[in-house]
Amino acid sequence: MVTLKVGVADPDEMKARTMRIARGEEKPAPGDPQIWFASMESFARLLSGANRDMLRIIHEQEPRSLEELAQITGRATPNLSRTLKSMINYGLVRMEKGEGTKRVPKLNCDRVELVLPLIERRNKKGERE
Repeated sequence: MVTLKVGVADPDEMKARTMRIARGEEKPAPGDPQIWFASMESFARLLSGANRDMLRIIHEQEPRSLEELAQITGRATPNLSRTLKSMINYGLVRMEKGEGTKRVPKLNCDRVELVLPLIERRNKKGERE
């Protein structure tokens, strides 16, 4: 499988970084995160113990539909659907076509690596990087 590299950055910092990249003033480094969270709290909520268990179940038991995953996990289908949509947005999960109209959850990665700067970096001009 694949390791998904994620980072945590203030939305204003991410916007400024995106603009620098768009203007050609900065190039993303090969080791930079592919996905960004606005806070550690949002990262922790998405990868809570219950959600990590669900990811493990998807991998090990390979449910053939969202309904089957709901039965296995004991979670309500609407709640499970919302959680999976968030995980899809962050690149952790994808939904594939199943039998008939069913959608099958699949993992995109089996590891997450967190990049969390503890201090802000400054360039030679004293600006935040």
